[in-house]
Amino acid sequence: MTTESKHDTRNGLSPLLGALGAGAVAVLVLVVLAALVDGRGAVVGAAGGGVLTLAVFALGVAVVTVVARLMPSASLLVALMTYALQLLVLALCIAAIERAGVSEAELSRGWFAAAVIAVTLLWVTGQLVTATRQRIPVYELPSQASPSDELVDHPGGER
Repeated sequence: MTTESKHDTRNGLSPLLGALGAGAVAVLVLVVLAALVDGRGAVVGAAGGGVLTLAVFALGVAVVTVVARLMPSASLLVALMTYALQLLVLALCIAAIERAGVSEAELSRGWFAAAVIAVTLLWVTGQLVTATRQRIPVYELPSQASPSDELVDHPGGER
């Protein structure tokens, strides 16, 4: 019996690509909507919030992927720590924007927040949809049963 896989069971997009695609769509829609409704400050806010959120999430997934390949036993701990670090990075970026004294005309805080929320929701949705479409089996069924794998009738085994 070998432990080698005969074929790659993964098909479709990787969850990272699905999440990036969904997040990028959210950024584009919000930027166009902001340009039509408010103006330059809204566009800067929507683009800044969306791109910042995409970058933070993509770096988090990249870190967890690398750790999962190198040390699978530590991947859950790193994933939880990465999530906390992502929240901290976003909070620090928002605090830095506040401290810089950026005016509402230069960067709309409402559009920034809308972009962060929209990209987060679509990121999670895109990642979930592409991960469930990969169809990774929990175990592989043998393609041909050997004679030793056949069921043998044993007396007294009935219930």
